[in-house]
Amino acid sequence: MSINGFIAVRELWMAGAVTLAFTVVARWLRGVSFSGAVAGAGICFVMYAAAGPGAVGTLALVFALTWASTRFGYSRKKRLGTAENQQGRTASQVLANLSVAAAYAVVSALTGKFVFLLGTAAALSEAAADTVSSELGQARSEVARLITTWEKVAAGTSGGVSGTGTAAGIAAAVAVSLVAVWVGLLSKRWLGIPVLAAALGMIADSFLGATLEKRGLLNNNWVNFLSTLLAAAVAMVLG
Repeated sequence: MSINGFIAVRELWMAGAVTLAFTVVARWLRGVSFSGAVAGAGICFVMYAAAGPGAVGTLALVFALTWASTRFGYSRKKRLGTAENQQGRTASQVLANLSVAAAYAVVSALTGKFVFLLGTAAALSEAAADTVSSELGQARSEVARLITTWEKVAAGTSGGVSGTGTAAGIAAAVAVSLVAVWVGLLSKRWLGIPVLAAALGMIADSFLGATLEKRGLLNNNWVNFLSTLLAAAVAMVLG
């Protein structure tokens, strides 16, 4: 049973239990810092309450892809000076990547309109695509191309793209979107939309990094937030 699209009060204990388990695992794996764990717990609970266990299953895949790609080639990224803190992502990083997905899930529950769940799936797909493309690109590529001028830059430079990273990012978007269909968050007829939206968001992330972030007008968290917001908006338009 549900109330205005949200799970009933008697089911909240399950949302709390799932949130606690997810948070403990994420912190134990050092995927998030303490502040990141708190922020992630809030995101997880909201998404379960608004969109059910399928949304959390999709969120779990995003976390797994993010964690694995961050750890991959860590020693090399550390030498490059681009490695993430070993204590995991902070609250600001978690919210920058996941708050749009959670917000769209809430709006979907309040309005009953499926198109907002499409936005949620696209935002999650873009968050995974952006992180995986960046992390694997740094781990596997010596140089990248600046997306605005196509000049060679060091791997890890804001706005730099590589073939390896881009392919990995698109694969991550496909994986997240497939899981969203598998767990019932989306119908399979909509599978291509979050993938396309995530790819466009990933490209936008690189453009913002090469322009506004490079000039100091935005930091990386804002770039990530705007990229997921764009992906969600594109998915809604296409849907």
